[in-house]
Amino acid sequence: MKLSVNINKLATLRNSRGGNNPDVVKAAVDAQRFGADGITVHPRPDERHIRYSDVREIKNIITTEFNIEGNSQEQKFVDLVLEVQPHQVTLVPDALGQITSNHGWDTVRHKDYLKEIIAVFQKVGIRVSIFVDPLVEMVEGATETGTDRIELYTEAYAHGFAAGNREAAIAPYVAAAKRATELGLGLNAGHDLDLHNLKYFAQQIPTLDEVSIGHALICDAIYLGFENTIQLYKRQLQ
Repeated sequence: MKLSVNINKLATLRNSRGGNNPDVVKAAVDAQRFGADGITVHPRPDERHIRYSDVREIKNIITTEFNIEGNSQEQKFVDLVLEVQPHQVTLVPDALGQITSNHGWDTVRHKDYLKEIIAVFQKVGIRVSIFVDPLVEMVEGATETGTDRIELYTEAYAHGFAAGNREAAIAPYVAAAKRATELGLGLNAGHDLDLHNLKYFAQQIPTLDEVSIGHALICDAIYLGFENTIQLYKRQLQ
């Protein structure tokens, strides 16, 4: 299981003051040096955290896997991904101005659109993952789109785990993951995973390829240090 570190929050901190402190390009290089298996960024149309120029610079300097998340219904995002050509693009159905991603694709209703846009990225050799809720029906719908992977949206799991209901919280994810594996889909996960709930999630879903973690990891890094925190998160996946 691989850990992709989302550095959006470092860009938020930089943008709040102006200038280039912290330097998000250096942060990407350092995260790689500290053991991250990949770097994730999620540029939004208003560039309120990661800027499009950051994405270009990061791609030119890192050697580990690069994952760009975003809303493919924004042509500016599509153009950026095709220009930069990361290893993976993760398609998220965000609304304009949305603070953070809060739901997955309806892969049944949007099958035709997803099939068309996924082919655009795959044509130039970019692996595609689509954000989905932990519903078997959505996983089966994802197969019809031609996507390479799905990313399970894990906020509901995190809330259930925190409330002390970890068995009930993980159950739909286990079912969704099992179906994804049966259908030959790669499996990613992300959103509100942290040092408390990650190990159990990984233990229950051994077919997991990758987790993408940003907010919690950066918050932990303030107290524990960036390098140490990355290693602590990787340890949860072992």
